[in-house]
Amino acid sequence: MLNKFKPDMEIESVYMIDFASLYNKGYRGLIFDIDNTLVPHDAPCDARSDELIQKLLDMGYKIFLLSNNDEDRVKLFIQNIKLDYIHKGGKPSKKNYYKAFEIMGLDKEQVIAVGDQLFTDCAGAKNAGIMFIKVGIIDKKEPPHIKLKRILEKPVELLTR
Repeated sequence: MLNKFKPDMEIESVYMIDFASLYNKGYRGLIFDIDNTLVPHDAPCDARSDELIQKLLDMGYKIFLLSNNDEDRVKLFIQNIKLDYIHKGGKPSKKNYYKAFEIMGLDKEQVIAVGDQLFTDCAGAKNAGIMFIKVGIIDKKEPPHIKLKRILEKPVELLTR
């Protein structure tokens, strides 16, 4: 049961992932969480996130955003680079991961999910049967309900190492 909270890879930052190596291994799709994965919580896109996304698109990746946040939040993030997305994604349910595969036109074996939380991002990816990369948070300033989740994640994180 705890395996659904065990990332396949952990790295300090989304900006440190060797996406070229993953592409060479056959991965063609990336499902990203937004808040504290690509930018600080509730922040708009920035030059760094736009540059990464454009680099990944140029590399040949299909990119999808799956967020539990509302549509206004997602639209704030994609103001410079238009991407497919699902808002109010219901993570950790696998339902919208499957929709993302369909929209991207990829098999789940070709897709990686990237996020910062175990209970939503990791569990959702594992429920959908795909690789998950957990990244460190960008900013410690978060809403209280996210801070509570982080406290609850700690013992689970220790048990899955």
